[in-house]
Amino acid sequence: MTPPTAAVHVPGAEHQQLARLSDLTTTGLVATGHTDPADWAGLTSAALPVPAAVPGIQIDGYFPDTSSSNSNNGWAHDSQFVLRLPDRWNGGLVVTGAPGVREQYANDRAISDWVLSRGYAFAATDKGNTGARFYRDGRAMEEWNRRFTELTVAARAAVLSRYGHFPRRTIATGISNGGYLVRWQLENRAHLYDGGVDWEGTLWTVDGPNPLTFLPPVLRSYPAYAAGSSDAHEAMVAAGFPAGTEFLWDYHYRYYWDLTQRIYREEFDPGFDGTLEAGVPFCSSGTPSCDADYSYAARRRIAGPAVSRVALTGKLKRPLLTVHGTYDVLLPISQDSDVYAAMTPGRLHRYYRVEQGTHVDGLVDAYPDRLRPLAPCHRAAFVALERWLDGVTPPPSATLARPADVATCPLPAS
Repeated sequence: MTPPTAAVHVPGAEHQQLARLSDLTTTGLVATGHTDPADWAGLTSAALPVPAAVPGIQIDGYFPDTSSSNSNNGWAHDSQFVLRLPDRWNGGLVVTGAPGVREQYANDRAISDWVLSRGYAFAATDKGNTGARFYRDGRAMEEWNRRFTELTVAARAAVLSRYGHFPRRTIATGISNGGYLVRWQLENRAHLYDGGVDWEGTLWTVDGPNPLTFLPPVLRSYPAYAAGSSDAHEAMVAAGFPAGTEFLWDYHYRYYWDLTQRIYREEFDPGFDGTLEAGVPFCSSGTPSCDADYSYAARRRIAGPAVSRVALTGKLKRPLLTVHGTYDVLLPISQDSDVYAAMTPGRLHRYYRVEQGTHVDGLVDAYPDRLRPLAPCHRAAFVALERWLDGVTPPPSATLARPADVATCPLPAS
């Protein structure tokens, strides 16, 4: 017999509120105000389908924390989470963390809708700090990993209180920084999970590569490239941003590269720019304390110990499938997942390089003939993980050519 709704509880939460909803998908959540579309704006293509209504329970809340960058639900309190428990449960739990520096609803369109439609319970965390000044929280990225673990433990207990037994299968998944969290959990807290699906996870290594090794060269080179320099173009390609992706460079320069470099450098090496906070936006090479001139190699003695506390090792202890686009020009594939795949044991890792996939699927709508969405590939990998956990060997690692129908993502034959 299913325990009564009133018995459902997220242990350890400082505050939680429960709502019984007729639809836990984004269609229903937008109507009832139980999500924030701003959290997931730009992460999916417009064509990504929304499944039929999934009735169930949503619990919003937060764990004890002293920072207050997350304003969702009017709380001004970090370590917010959302937990969704469908009435028709398949016995599984999916746990995610927000990509980038977004908040707990960021995966609602890309991941929550689909896994709920398959019967999974779903849990997501804001990682404990949010926004472009996340570094103010102090050792913020270490907290990300701790909050993901905290939510997993609490969500498993909440599943027990809702359905009468622990999940039979717990899967970690996430996008970008959320994918990094999946990798870290399967290396360091593997006993909590059966496996994971990593969608273009960020690679942090002490020796490099990491974002602080490949972003400064493009910040130095891009203005000259835009002015017509072929030498600067060669430098961009050498940094890992492949020829053929030039149509994406201006957008990423204006919205991603500069900001990403400055705020993550501030997290790991705040002394580089003296009393400044996260440097000078769009500074020209040669400007004092300019992030375009940052050298991780020269600053490794200072930045390296901080990176080491969150670094990945590749020592997976549970099955992982990775999908990453070859046209990713925020986390270029040659500097990220190609490297991580070489670090991991092949028996526990499958790696699918997605031709013409880029970092955010929202850009597919602007360039439908030159890009393809990664969401279908994430879903194909998720199904392959399910089968792997059932004893069916997954398809071998491969580069996936663009299919005729980009709403699909055929994996290679097993």
